Amino acid sequence: MNRTAWLQDRRMQKFRDVLSRWERRELSGLEAAEVLGCSERQFRRYRRRYEEDGLEGLSDRRLGKASAKRVPVDTVMWMLDMYRSEYAGWNVKHFHEHLQAEHGFRWGYTWTKAQLHTAGLVARAPHRGAHRRKRERKPCEGMMLHQDGSRAAWLGGQAALDLIVTLDDATSRIYSAFLVEEEGTASTLRALLEVFSAQGLPSSLYTDRGSHYFYTAKAGEAVDRERLTQVGRALERLGIEHIAAYSPEARGRSERMFGTLQDRLIKELARAGISEIEAANAWIRDVYLPAHNARFARPAALPQSGFVPVADPAAVIEALCVQEERVVGRDNTVSWGRRKLQLPESPLRPHWVKARVRVHEYPDGRFAVFYGPRCLARYSAAGELDGAVLTGPGAGTPCSPPPTRGLRPALAAAARGIPAPGPVRTKKPRSSRSRKQTGRSSRLAAMAATA
Repeated sequence: MNRTAWLQDRRMQKFRDVLSRWERRELSGLEAAEVLGCSERQFRRYRRRYEEDGLEGLSDRRLGKASAKRVPVDTVMWMLDMYRSEYAGWNVKHFHEHLQAEHGFRWGYTWTKAQLHTAGLVARAPHRGAHRRKRERKPCEGMMLHQDGSRAAWLGGQAALDLIVTLDDATSRIYSAFLVEEEGTASTLRALLEVFSAQGLPSSLYTDRGSHYFYTAKAGEAVDRERLTQVGRALERLGIEHIAAYSPEARGRSERMFGTLQDRLIKELARAGISEIEAANAWIRDVYLPAHNARFARPAALPQSGFVPVADPAAVIEALCVQEERVVGRDNTVSWGRRKLQLPESPLRPHWVKARVRVHEYPDGRFAVFYGPRCLARYSAAGELDGAVLTGPGAGTPCSPPPTRGLRPALAAAARGIPAPGPVRTKKPRSSRSRKQTGRSSRLAAMAATA
């Protein structure tokens, strides 16, 4: 016996019990109707139908008949065929949105999901795990950013790539997303530079404990806050708190976002026919992210922004780069990987041999060499001199006033931009003792000549 037949049988038994009590005058018509959960008028109808047809007259006449709101069979078959042919593997919500946007589909999401479940095209969701306490979102946009990478075959038929995503905790808005061959320091600094240049400086950054984010002496233990990576140094320089997550559940917000992206973005890229990384990154930035944020982003609890405007963009660029010290070789070159960065002549000193300099490698592949706060030269990605090179007094763009302490007077004046003085005498003046000896020799020579 199915549930519908069982409920029908129970309703008939209840009516017979109430009807017998009404006949014995234990209940009035109004009280009997209240026990049955209907109006007194409906109770009279039930009595009349029972007297005419018996228990069969009490059966629900809607049973066995198709609903007037039933979806036509051809519409059901068309929807199932569309999923099999063009949208196989899509989740139900994503599939339903495309049906509404592209085909004018007017049936509900719940009905669509039920039909796909019945046809066996979509598996039912598994039972959820143990209950965990939800961490509340930050109240303002810009108070905390999440950054992580997800490796998958984002472009169909090609090797797996890493998608680097930076999103806001308060709104779930994605500020930056792009594909790279492998996640690392360069991709992290590139993403941070994109976000900081466009939005400003956030209060904190929440990441996993990857080796490019933190140094961990032993796997599973706490990160070392004293030994900073290139990313840690850049964030400390900009005054941004770097928070480490110690479990995937702690990064649930970004993990769920990656689940959505892996389910939707891969299919959207395949549908758009994109197979190149550069084209994919441009399409993600210009087409997908605006639509994604419009669909999934939510307003923050407070309208105030937690981003701090960038007062000096050049300082942010110089902070968000790889920085390492090098010693200049005897040929005035700096070794960086397989490149030799040739230093040009400079008025600061005759040469740079054995000088300790600092090399900056920027996310776009360019280089720069600094001596203290002053930029000596900039180079292209190939290691060739590029643009701003220090060739005279005051040239270049120092990060702060040039140091003058410890320099010779002429070099200190050049560093301040003061014109160099005239020629300096190199012959020492004769002392008074030398003048006396010279005068005595002259007198002795005159007396000898007279004698």
